Amino acid sequence: MGASRAQKWGFGAAAVLVFAFLYLPLAIIVLYAFNKSTINAWPFPGFSTRWFEKLAHDTEAKDAAWLSVRIALFSTAFALVLGTALAFAFARFRFPGREPVNFAVTLPIILPGVITGVALASFFLFTGTDLSMRTVIVGHTTFCIVLVFNNVLARLRRVSPSLSEASRDLGAAGWQTFLFVTLPTIRTALVAGALLAFALSFDEIAVTFFLAGSDTTTLPLWILGALRRTRDVPEVNAVATVVLAISLPMIAAAAYLMRDEGPALSSRD
Repeated sequence: MGASRAQKWGFGAAAVLVFAFLYLPLAIIVLYAFNKSTINAWPFPGFSTRWFEKLAHDTEAKDAAWLSVRIALFSTAFALVLGTALAFAFARFRFPGREPVNFAVTLPIILPGVITGVALASFFLFTGTDLSMRTVIVGHTTFCIVLVFNNVLARLRRVSPSLSEASRDLGAAGWQTFLFVTLPTIRTALVAGALLAFALSFDEIAVTFFLAGSDTTTLPLWILGALRRTRDVPEVNAVATVVLAISLPMIAAAAYLMRDEGPALSSRD
């Protein structure tokens, strides 16, 4: 039974409201980034790129951005190694306590960031570890692992184990099987997990707030401090616009790589 015209209009209006609620604030931030005035008000007195020029010469903001990039790169690298290893363990083996371990692995991304941050900060305080860039990397790695783990595990479950078995039967060594058979089947999942992990680590603030030392100011922490200074709000809008311009293509690429590619491969494929 087809929907009536009134129902179609109702669904359409609801969809428009939802999209407006989600994306209108982002559009407003981008518009305010080009605001000539220091006050976020409507209508604009004029458009200008002065805040992007100020941002280009702001060494504090650039240092914070570079620190966020380094932390995201290290967190993503560790997550790729640990998350992929865990995915192979769950896809290839059956062991006691498998479900509790699975829950423990995915728990960091389920818990509120505040809880994770406080827990890790308490642990580092207990062990006498100074808060620094390294503690932030540890905190980010805990939830970045989940993104890699879920992507790789989903891909491994769709790939027939007979492919690896056939490779070994033909005399390939373990590293050859992984390099020439297994890796090509999971590489898009690895890239997608890495892109999502990098994006999530780059803009993480809750965990970072509790694990950063006094000399560890990431870009999200810099933005939080700048928002408290009225004169720096337009520059924050410019930062947000730049981050959007960089992160949206990454997220779109990850979504494209995670698209459904059809049924699991068979040995004949």
